[in-house]
Amino acid sequence: MLTNHPVRGNPRNGAVSLMARPPFLKNGGDSEPHDPIFLKNLAASGFTPGLFDCSRHFREALMKTFLFAILLLPASLAYAQTSVPEIQFDSVPDFLKLPPGMNFGEVPGVAVNSKGHVFVFTRSNSAGGPAYGASAAQLLEFGPKGEFLREIGKGLYAWSEAHSVRIDKDDNIWAIDKGSDMVIKFNQAGRVVWVFGRKAEGADEGAKPWGHPDPPLPPIDGLFRQPTDVAWDSEGNIYITDGYVNSRVAKYDKNGDWVKSWGEKGMAPGQFRLPHAIVADRDNNLYVGDRTNRRIQVFNTDGKFLRMFTIDVPPVPGTHAVNGNTPSGARLAEVIGAPNSICITPGPNQVLFVGETTFPGRIFKVSLDGKVLGVIGRSGRQLKEFSGAHALACPSETEVYAAETSNWRVQKLILHTQTRSAIGGR
Repeated sequence: MLTNHPVRGNPRNGAVSLMARPPFLKNGGDSEPHDPIFLKNLAASGFTPGLFDCSRHFREALMKTFLFAILLLPASLAYAQTSVPEIQFDSVPDFLKLPPGMNFGEVPGVAVNSKGHVFVFTRSNSAGGPAYGASAAQLLEFGPKGEFLREIGKGLYAWSEAHSVRIDKDDNIWAIDKGSDMVIKFNQAGRVVWVFGRKAEGADEGAKPWGHPDPPLPPIDGLFRQPTDVAWDSEGNIYITDGYVNSRVAKYDKNGDWVKSWGEKGMAPGQFRLPHAIVADRDNNLYVGDRTNRRIQVFNTDGKFLRMFTIDVPPVPGTHAVNGNTPSGARLAEVIGAPNSICITPGPNQVLFVGETTFPGRIFKVSLDGKVLGVIGRSGRQLKEFSGAHALACPSETEVYAAETSNWRVQKLILHTQTRSAIGGR
């Protein structure tokens, strides 16, 4: 279910309270008491003496260190939406038709232009590289019936680790490459128009992947550290989520000139732990998928925090992860509803579709005010199942494209108006 979070007091003074405690912690969960992630959740949800054999000094340190963590899922579970309908849908088999002998790799990006052409950013074309650190990026275009049309930017200097692709109102194509720290704008003909960020030169001494120091190094205007997504407001201003290291949103004007950035690593309103997706509605509200904090934050175009909400729909019992151990207890609480991807429909009555992280891996239809209108699919490998939708494109409220990394594919989903029995909350 999905919860709007009222923020009480001044978060910068530490006076933030959601007055909630997660049910799973009342029985201790299933994590070890000294597991650091579990202790974060424990402190975040209101640690009480006697639950574990911890000293008073240790408990106080936990509460001070993770003061703002109460804004995360453990708090929101108590406010879970009472029921969510299951949306009925079909997945079109083999919709995208690749040339003979060609396959996708992981598919982190998908977008659709005004003509119905589908653009896929895939982590493929890496077979000739080393086992570790190989470049993996191809940008492919398909026609409205799924027919293969062309590859865009073949052998481009910016290609390193494909992350997402978006189409602006003029049908320009924007590709975000996490590995090269670059965002590339192509025109409709597939020619590079603008370049944002800069790839590290291969000949530079000490050229290597970014580290993740904590606290992070200060960000630099106009440069990125593993960017993730891009969106535009009605004036053509550009917003780039940046991303895995910098934990901020960068703003450029319509001419491509730097304006500002906002955000830093953290759990308070306006802070991020992996801003992974961004979209803008027709009123220029910006919705940022703050994945590790498992929430969506809403800002105006100046970066002013407006509100936040979380998706708190428990998975169907017996659902298994596609990769790795199936999370449970405190670990499951950290990933339920974590926003991996977001798309927003066109037209006067917009809705969001939100793709959940790899597990539980579902897609949610969500109103702009934060109410879950329905849930789509579950974790798995079959058609109509997902390994976590890393990207979504929604040209209408009944047509959604889901790009999957672990399942190496894009599914075209046709949503039906009827729904099935509601999924109950807690």
